[in-house]
Amino acid sequence: MSWPARIVIGAVLMAVAVVGTTALRVWQVARIDDQQPVDAVVVLGAAQYNGEPSSVLAARLRHAAQLFDDGVAPRIVTVGGSQSGDQFTEAEASRNYLIGRGVPASSVIAVNEGADTLRSVQAVAAKASEQGWESALLVSDPWHSLRARTMARDAGLDAWTSPTRSGPMVQTREAQFRYIYRETGALLFYELTHAPVDTATSGLG
Repeated sequence: MSWPARIVIGAVLMAVAVVGTTALRVWQVARIDDQQPVDAVVVLGAAQYNGEPSSVLAARLRHAAQLFDDGVAPRIVTVGGSQSGDQFTEAEASRNYLIGRGVPASSVIAVNEGADTLRSVQAVAAKASEQGWESALLVSDPWHSLRARTMARDAGLDAWTSPTRSGPMVQTREAQFRYIYRETGALLFYELTHAPVDTATSGLG
């Protein structure tokens, strides 16, 4: 076999190994709940419709409310901006939903920024620095956990994850494989570029 052919085969095998290892990491972290005392539970945003959280976002919010009730943190931070024409931001819709479920208004802080995960965690990190918080427990969907945690730590947060186990993104094996595949590519893209994937309505950007 010629040297050029060996180099090509070696590069292909290396790429397969990197992708496979990343997919395994996404799967492993998705299975972990790092529930522990922190300064804030942070709910990453997803779509909302005229102030009503989507089923994806509502599942995250219910989980965050349970964490608050369990005494994991003294506050919940909701995050996410708005799309063109929206009357509410994702953060506002999330805050109203939590208050409606009995979480004290004084314990829910809305950070009305971020159209994707990277900008959202950067906005939360800035708020944390301003308020003197250091640690955060991120609530999102399982397959999103590793990339969200990586971005949050890069932004300066002592970040951990407690993924929701309900909602449309975790109901079928097909959905699980689809999002593991997607998150593997998105995490590799972030690690190469430190830029987000533009998926504004999915909550996984």
